[in-house]
Amino acid sequence: MRRILFTLCIYIIFFATCVSLGEDAKLHISEVEVDQSIEKALEWISKGQHPDGSFGKNKGSTQSGVWALCGMAFLARGHLPGTQPYGEVVEKIITKLAEVQRADGYLSNDKGKMYSHCISTLFLSEISGMVRPELQKVIDQTLPKALKVIIDAQKIKKSENNRGGWRYKPDSTDSDFSCSGWALMALRSARLNGAQIPPESIKQAVEYILRRHDEKQGSFGYTDTKSHAVTLTGAGILCLSLCGEHSNPAIARASGYLMNNYEKLPKENYCFYGMYYAAQGLFQIGGDQWKTFSQWMYDTWIPKQFEDGHWDRHEQDTYYQTAMVVLAFTVPYRQLPIYQRDETVDE
Repeated sequence: MRRILFTLCIYIIFFATCVSLGEDAKLHISEVEVDQSIEKALEWISKGQHPDGSFGKNKGSTQSGVWALCGMAFLARGHLPGTQPYGEVVEKIITKLAEVQRADGYLSNDKGKMYSHCISTLFLSEISGMVRPELQKVIDQTLPKALKVIIDAQKIKKSENNRGGWRYKPDSTDSDFSCSGWALMALRSARLNGAQIPPESIKQAVEYILRRHDEKQGSFGYTDTKSHAVTLTGAGILCLSLCGEHSNPAIARASGYLMNNYEKLPKENYCFYGMYYAAQGLFQIGGDQWKTFSQWMYDTWIPKQFEDGHWDRHEQDTYYQTAMVVLAFTVPYRQLPIYQRDETVDE
């Protein structure tokens, strides 16, 4: 009997240990695995670049904003112009964006919307000062005109509810939070880099974003306070944090909402978009919230990466999707100036 009991105890201990190890492994993907995943993704993106600097065959990859996101993905991992193995990839994106800029400063090809313009402007602002003189001259000729498009678009006469934001076109009379978030980040990046951005532009954009906030639920919405809340609430945290609104109670409310809802992201139509903003926003907050979310993010999406390095859940273009995952994964590397965090947040 004692032998049977002893054997049973051994099985119980063995089973309990296996369960414990399995759960621990699931919750703690190593930094090495994260690095390997990111490098596989960047290698896949680089292989899809055409000689002119653009990417892919799908419709979405003809948009300048996709090229810019790919460029920021390389920068976010520390692959700068003039370095190997991806410096030339990044430089080609700069040249291609300058080529498609219209005479009026609009930084997008015909199929791109204001989203593409703002993302492209953000990329050029972030990389300005990191390139050789010849390319810096190209940026200096391109970026001021692109910033003027964003500033002028905000001045279009709009209703009080839409004032301070941006929409699909430079002359749109309405606004949405998604486009406005990219526009605000482009202006904020440029201001941090020394550009003369009117303080009133930043102030009005923050006021617009706060009108998209649901104080009771804690979320931020697209054109109201609730639509696309799971995917856009992280954007609210990020934009307010980048603009110095660290003590604004909207951030605490939004982080509470996001921590209760981020596991719904895989069911959202724009999952990777939402994950990008959730990662950026929660990293600004830091502490246990970032730790909990980041473990879930790595554990959920690294196993879903295709063997060749890309991600695809049929959420628009594959280059867009893969770049967004890389930008979410690389938050802790702190390579992009716009996403630098106030180090006092953990104190």
